Order: sequence, then C-alpha cells, then structure tokens
Amino acid sequence: MEKIITRKAVLEDLEILLGFEQGVITAERPFDVTINKGHVNYYDLKQMILSDDVEVIVAEIDSKIIACGYALIKKARPYLDHKIYTYLGFMYTDPDYRGRGMNQKIVEALEDWSTSKGIKEIRLTVYSDNIPAIKAYEKVGFKQHIVEMRMDRD
Repeated sequence: MEKIITRKAVLEDLEILLGFEQGVITAERPFDVTINKGHVNYYDLKQMILSDDVEVIVAEIDSKIIACGYALIKKARPYLDHKIYTYLGFMYTDPDYRGRGMNQKIVEALEDWSTSKGIKEIRLTVYSDNIPAIKAYEKVGFKQHIVEMRMDRD
C-alpha cells in the first residue's frame, strides 16, 4: 500500500499547483456557464502559499504531488454564532489517484490546521449538480447547508 504524505505547499510546488488549478476549472466549467471562456485563474497561489491566513496543503505519494486543497480564514457574517470560520477550496486530486481517499487526507490536514488556529466552523461550496463531489464531502462529514441561486436576465 502506498504511503500518502500531506504537507504544507511551498513555492517550489507552484507549477504543479497551477496545473491542478486548471484541472479544477476544467472540471467546474460544465457546472457553471458564467466562467469566462479561455484561460482563467481562480487563485493567487503564490500569495496563498506565503500567507499566514491560508494553508495550502498537498498530498504526495513517493514524492509526487497528487492532490491539494486550501483552508482560508474568513470573517463570518455578524449575525452568525461564530466570528470567523475556515473556508476550504482548491480541492483537487490527480485523476490517476482518485478513489483512494486523497480528499479525506487533504480535509483532515486542513481540519488540523483550522483547529490549531482555534477555529471550529469549516465550510466549503460545491456545485449542486456535482454529485460525486457532494458525496465525497459528505463522506468526510460535511452536510448540505444552503443553495445559492442565480438568474440571467438577457
């Protein structure tokens, strides 16, 4: 059995992570007609790696990066029962390694980081039609909470 190692991302990982970002965008385009056509970026990964308020985690097998995710500290809305929360994003696993528990390893590492910051509330967003992602997140303990709706008024 292959040993999975999770660790904090470093700047030397940036090229691989930029490729993973494009994998996320490619996977999400079928669910979101509002993503611009052509090349886009979601994140400033270099800044995220360097930030104290963001933890970018990678998972490796035999020194090969095969999955990633981030946790970002966000301020909660004033009417909620928590002041801050951790938002998870950039959850990606190399297609050759899917179905092997990588998402769970990344989420566990990000949960640990969140706990180390004294944060208990953890949230993420997922497209409502992305059933495999929803099932993966439910498997690690997330529950569906709210549905965001939109309208295009051409």
